[in-house]
Amino acid sequence: MKTELNEQLPVSRYLWVSGDQSDMKLLDERIWSLFKRHWQHTLTYWSVFFSFGMCIAFLGPTILDLRCQTQSTLQQITWVFFSQQLFLLVGSSVGGLFKKTLMSSLSALLCCTFVISLVFAVIPLCNHVVLLSVAMAIAGQSMGVIDNIANRQLVKLYQKDSATFLQALHFFIGLGALVTPLVADPFLAEDSCVLGVNSTANSSSSSTSDLEHLRSRMAGQVAALPNISQYPLHTEGLVITRVAYAFWIMALINLPVPAAVLTLMYHERLLPCSSKSQHLLDKDSQTSKSHNVDSEEGHGSLFCCCDAAKVRGHPATFFIIHALGGAILFITDGIIGSYSGFVYTYAVSPPLLMGHKTAGCLDSVFWAAITLGRLAFIYLSCKFTAPTLLTVSLVGVILVQCLLLIFYTSSVFLFFGTCVLGLCISSVFPSMLAFTEDILDYKGCATTVLVTCASTGEMAMQLLVGSVINSQGSYSFLVCCTVASFIAFCLFLLFLYTHHRHRNFHKDWSKYTEMEEKPKTGGS
Repeated sequence: MKTELNEQLPVSRYLWVSGDQSDMKLLDERIWSLFKRHWQHTLTYWSVFFSFGMCIAFLGPTILDLRCQTQSTLQQITWVFFSQQLFLLVGSSVGGLFKKTLMSSLSALLCCTFVISLVFAVIPLCNHVVLLSVAMAIAGQSMGVIDNIANRQLVKLYQKDSATFLQALHFFIGLGALVTPLVADPFLAEDSCVLGVNSTANSSSSSTSDLEHLRSRMAGQVAALPNISQYPLHTEGLVITRVAYAFWIMALINLPVPAAVLTLMYHERLLPCSSKSQHLLDKDSQTSKSHNVDSEEGHGSLFCCCDAAKVRGHPATFFIIHALGGAILFITDGIIGSYSGFVYTYAVSPPLLMGHKTAGCLDSVFWAAITLGRLAFIYLSCKFTAPTLLTVSLVGVILVQCLLLIFYTSSVFLFFGTCVLGLCISSVFPSMLAFTEDILDYKGCATTVLVTCASTGEMAMQLLVGSVINSQGSYSFLVCCTVASFIAFCLFLLFLYTHHRHRNFHKDWSKYTEMEEKPKTGGS
């Protein structure tokens, strides 16, 4: 299959740059043909990312009910955010260890998706914040492994044509993230879910308002929230919450995902119960060297990528491309995390002073725009090259951020800007991943490095922006995001220049090799 794909690559490169409508029609037919050939693998990886999206979004709306369940303070319960993000980073770093064969990759996905369902089912039983943090650490580890493996497997499967399928893959994150709040909302407490000894009926309306405000504030998965100690919620008393039903429903919704992975393993004859499984397993281990070129040259864990034996012989541009690609995604994913985490805080603060319910819609609008953007870029990635999409997206992010700074007193423009920002930034990760892997000819550690850097940026920039907001005020939130956008675009220009140098190096090296071989041929 790999030989068949490689024979088609020159055609794909030609079609990317051709503007003729017949060529575009041929490209559409080609992508559809590839999808029909690998539909079961593709749909399985997409469903796995739906599971990823569900897991990444459930903490925000349910965190206050979980505080009641564990009878902890707000300061204590926010550590579960950090626990999830930290181990997501760890999982992204070590996910490449499961790359040697299709068997190991699918086995890891099967275990991780089943663990996520198990965590959903167990969370209602965690009656202490430490137990909840451990459960979230396990879920975060599984999410990181899923993030690494699913991206890498799609890139490996489609190579030059992976951009379109990566856009669809990341669309399913948004889809899963949109489903979770819909499932959880009917079971969330409308009033205080821990009835203290001295609680009265007169305090119910103010308590309800505080809960709505806090739930919207904490929806962005931020580990450090400003001034949360001002809300005196009870930690001891009668616990009244129905959030357990939401988690059990999410566990059931997620169960078809590991079932899909198991079905794919059966289809590929990777299970002991499959007919001729042993013969095909031996065949898989023999062909993995040719089908998975990166198994010897990279795409392991982040630590394997630093092995001196694997990096020897590559030009400096090879490493600079890794570093710049990772830095760009560190910033752009950091902007996504920071914006979703702090846009509510910015909206309810002066000068906007929006209502809590209205401001609470901003985070949903942002993620809905990201989801719709990725859906639109599935089509656009068939028509335009990755560099073009990245340039337009990053310029759009800068323009929107600048306009948000100019019209900082307009609530209407904040909604409009939030929507456009989500649309623009939605395609950066999948486009950057596909472009970087293409430049490096699917050797090296691009997927592992980029996924790890994106996870690190999402966690680190939220902490950084949160500390700046605490010291400088809510307006600094927009300033931080705008400065980060300019830095990301400058790094992308440097990335394009490095790509140009890297390509010229390979051309010169090919000419030198041909000149060296001619005298030998003539002498023989």
